[in-house]
This record gives sequence, structure tokens and C-alpha cells, in this order.
Amino acid sequence: MTKSKSIALLVLAEVAAMTLWFVSSATLSDLRRELGLGAFQSALLVSAVPAGFVVGALYVAMSGIADRHDPRRVFAAAACLAALANAMLLVVPPGGTVSIAARIVTGFCLAGVYPVGMKIAVGWGKQDRGWLVGLLVGGLTLGSAAPHLLAWLGGSNWQLTTLLASLLALLAAMLVLMTALGPHHASQARMNPRLITLAWTDKKLRRAFVGYLGHMWELYALWAWIAPAAAASYVLRTTPENAIEWSKLTAFVAIASGALLCPFAGRFADRMGKSELTIMAMTISGSSAVVAAMAFGGPIPLVATVFIIWGLSVIPDSAQFSALVADLSPPEMTGSLMSLQTALGFALTILTVQVTPLIAEHWGWPTLFCLLALGPVTGIIAMLGLTRARQSV
Repeated sequence: MTKSKSIALLVLAEVAAMTLWFVSSATLSDLRRELGLGAFQSALLVSAVPAGFVVGALYVAMSGIADRHDPRRVFAAAACLAALANAMLLVVPPGGTVSIAARIVTGFCLAGVYPVGMKIAVGWGKQDRGWLVGLLVGGLTLGSAAPHLLAWLGGSNWQLTTLLASLLALLAAMLVLMTALGPHHASQARMNPRLITLAWTDKKLRRAFVGYLGHMWELYALWAWIAPAAAASYVLRTTPENAIEWSKLTAFVAIASGALLCPFAGRFADRMGKSELTIMAMTISGSSAVVAAMAFGGPIPLVATVFIIWGLSVIPDSAQFSALVADLSPPEMTGSLMSLQTALGFALTILTVQVTPLIAEHWGWPTLFCLLALGPVTGIIAMLGLTRARQSV
């Protein structure tokens, strides 16, 4: 099978499987209106997925499962299990203990999709690795945006959105089994205990990890709460019903637009440098957060435009942080080290996703947006160090 065909199938599988991630976020406004879920319950329902993902990614990293076994089979099995866990939301009370547990299991299984998918992608190239991982992260981004589109098309029928997401994940399992492994794919017979120490003792790897944490401080808080944030702004200018409908469409466009930029940002990074690309993206996204705070409550087209620019700039650097870790890692450990990177990043998102609605409720969305801008600032500092270290070699 050709490289192009395998990567295309892999990206489609990533889009379909990652649709599961933001099902609760996309249907949250309808759930709260129909069932009266409180802010804390809502936050738990949303943050349960990254919580499960962290545990799952740590398992993938520490077990070395993506480096010891065929990653395509790992991906397929994880997608199927995630689909079943997500479908549980159709038969249990939303916001209850069982539904939150189902979302945790969904997140755990998705750890076998995203970092494992990157392991497959980097096996197909070295010189164009930024482009390859950019394509995959573009797929992840589009998949993350898809539930908002499904929710918008389905209106208040949150059950239909949930069901379609599970069906798409099952499709992802079939698609990934049709791909092939690339010529640069490497595996190891057993888990290497150097994994943890290497991530900290290697200065370049450490900077890549810290930069990624700064990026993740902002990313998933925006993705998870962009629809409620937009609705809170729009309701100052229109009816609550219109505000909710327009917020769904804004969330989809803002997140999906970043997906379109990821591959081209990867191509750019392959030429100019991955760390330089991350600095550029975080500068724009951090500035967008501050501008969003200033524009909050303004005319709907203005606020929507700011959110879309923020969505465009918040994701292209994600692929390059992963590509940097792949470049700096021993080939046989890339799957484990990228899984460890994502585990730490998503552990941070548990905090940001959980406290976002609480801060917004007590101090307002503009204050929250300004706090999110601190992540890109931290990431820029770390990546400037990596850029200087590479130029001095």
C-alpha cells in the first residue's frame, strides 16, 4: 500500500474516532436546558474524558504497547471499546455516576487512538514528519469539531449526536486496519525503563515537554467550553435560543478551521523549524485570548471572528510538539514518549477544563480568557530555549 493511501486512511480514522471526545461539550447546552445539570456536574461530564485519557496514555507509555505490538490493532481495539462506552450515555442518566464513568472509559480508550495514530504516522517519514503529524492532528481537530456540527444539525436531539459519534468510531476501527506500516516503523521487545528519566534528563526533550504543557493549558479549555462561552457572549445581543444555536456553529467553525491549517503548518515547520512554528502559533493564540476578553459581549460577527482566529491558531503547534518529541526520541521509543507527553498534557487539561466554568461563573469569561493566555507565554519561553539550543549546535 502506498504512503499516501495509508496516511489518508489513518487521518480519516482519526477524524471518525476523535468525534467521541467532545460529545458531552457539544450537547451540554441541550442537556442543561432539558435536565437542569449544574456547573459542577457539567464540568465533571466534560473533564471525565481527559481524566480517562491521562490514565490510558500513561498505560500506553509505561506498558510500551504501541511500540511492542502492531499499533493498527491497538488503535482498532481502542476505537471499538470507546464507541461502546460512549453509547452507554444513551441508556444511563446524563450527569450521573455511571455516565461520568462511561466518559472516563471513553477517554481511557482514546489514548489508544491519538498517540498510537501518531506512532503509525511518524513511521512513514523523517524529513516530512511535521507534515505527517500535522495531517494527523488536523484529523484529530476535525474530529473534535464534528460533534458540534452534529449537534447543530440535530438541533436539541442530543441522543442522535451521541449515537452517530459511536458509529463513526466503529468506522474508524475498520479504516485503520486497512492501513500499512511505514519503512521507518520501529518496535521494541519490551518496555525500556529509560523512558521516564530520558524525558527529564534530556534538555531538549524536557523543553519540548514544557512547551507542550503551555500549549495544553490553553487548548482544551478553549475547545471544551467555546460553545458555552460564545453563547454567554451572544445572549447579550440576541435571544437565548438563537445564542445557543449560533454558538454551536461558531464552535464547529472555530475548531474545524484549525484542522485545515495543521497540515500546511507542518509543511512550513519542516522548512523553517518546528520550534519556530510553535512560537509563531502561540503568539497568535495568546493574543487572540486577550482580544476575545476585550470583545466579549460585542457584536456577534466580531466575537465569532475572534473565536475563529483563536481556533485557527491554537492547534497547528500541537502537531509540532509531538513531531519534536519523535525527532528527539530513539525510534523504538517514539510511541511511548509521545504517549507520555500527551498524558502529562492532558493531566493538565483536567484542571483547566474543570475550573474553566467555575472561574467564568465567578469572575466572568473575559477574566478566564486572560488566564488562558498564560499558557502560550510559558510555551514560548520554553521553545525559545529549544530554538537557541538547536542553533548553537
